Amino acid sequence: MSDKKTARLVLEDGTQFAGHSFGAETSLSGEVVFNTAMTGYPESLTDPSYRGQILVITYPLIGNYGVPAFAEENGMLRFFESDRIHVRGLVVSDYSFEHSHWNAVESLGRWLEDNGVPALYGVDTRQITKIIRERGVMLGKILVEGTPEPAGFEDPNRENLVAQVSTRTVETYGNGKHRIVLVDCGCKYNIVRCLCERDATVIRVPWDYDFTQIDYDGVMLSNGPGDPQQCGTTVAHIRKAIALGKPIFGICLGNQLLSMAAGARTFKLKYGHRSHNQPALMVGTDRAVITSQNHGYAVDTATLDADWEPYFVNLNDGTSEGIRHKSKPFFSVQFHPEASGGPVDTEFLFDDFIQNIENAKRQ
Repeated sequence: MSDKKTARLVLEDGTQFAGHSFGAETSLSGEVVFNTAMTGYPESLTDPSYRGQILVITYPLIGNYGVPAFAEENGMLRFFESDRIHVRGLVVSDYSFEHSHWNAVESLGRWLEDNGVPALYGVDTRQITKIIRERGVMLGKILVEGTPEPAGFEDPNRENLVAQVSTRTVETYGNGKHRIVLVDCGCKYNIVRCLCERDATVIRVPWDYDFTQIDYDGVMLSNGPGDPQQCGTTVAHIRKAIALGKPIFGICLGNQLLSMAAGARTFKLKYGHRSHNQPALMVGTDRAVITSQNHGYAVDTATLDADWEPYFVNLNDGTSEGIRHKSKPFFSVQFHPEASGGPVDTEFLFDDFIQNIENAKRQ
């Protein structure tokens, strides 16, 4: 497209990739990460876990099915994972200017432009991914021709990203028999959907809310962005919840926060796990599952208190994919059992959580 401005992705090591702009004409900086998904860019762009990040999608063709309708269902946008775009910028290899899908209402480029998110196409995303895998996650800038260049490289992990994406008020979804507190550290809508489908009333609370004062049957700790060390207040509330003994289920950042409450330390991964086909093994079994993942930090399970044990392990690099208590109904996973639109290999964990709640009610 000759009318598109030139744009560059500049990594903090000085490497540059030239392309063309197809989103908002603005320049910015952020943390550069990659995603290997073939589809699901509306879900990825609205995932709060990508807050502050420049997302590089490795699949070569993006935009061919446009952007789905902004229809609401049960107080949530039906085809998205939150009510807004959270990525700071987008980088793709080839952008499809002609989209076609029965549910499309506009192009990806227009959606990004309307939301002030810059994007560029025409770059070798495989090479970017190779650099990140070899050197580790790094900061970067998207520079669009004719726009002011940001000074320096901004590291979003220095900010409390969870506070930026969490709900500000207590919200309730569904009208089921199980009262579940959802601690919103940047939760995806599909967590709410999966719980409501299992006869739950979901009480969504801010990340720093003392939810132990609420009458509840179980606690769901959501996914979210950034460094888990920023969430000390949440960890303190989780420790109180552990003492109360009611079932707890954590996902992604929720896994890290439950692990911290259980005495473990976390560390930043070299380049993170951000793909839709990561194999994980259930510890103590020969059962492997295919998972969707999006995280930059991991748990050192060797530092867990003695009452806890590993639950899943990543078959690619051996990192922790979850923990569980040896005798009480507490468990969490690093991957996304609520993955939308898939894989759904691990959605059974929601059933296990509900079963723990029902068992606790009978005691």
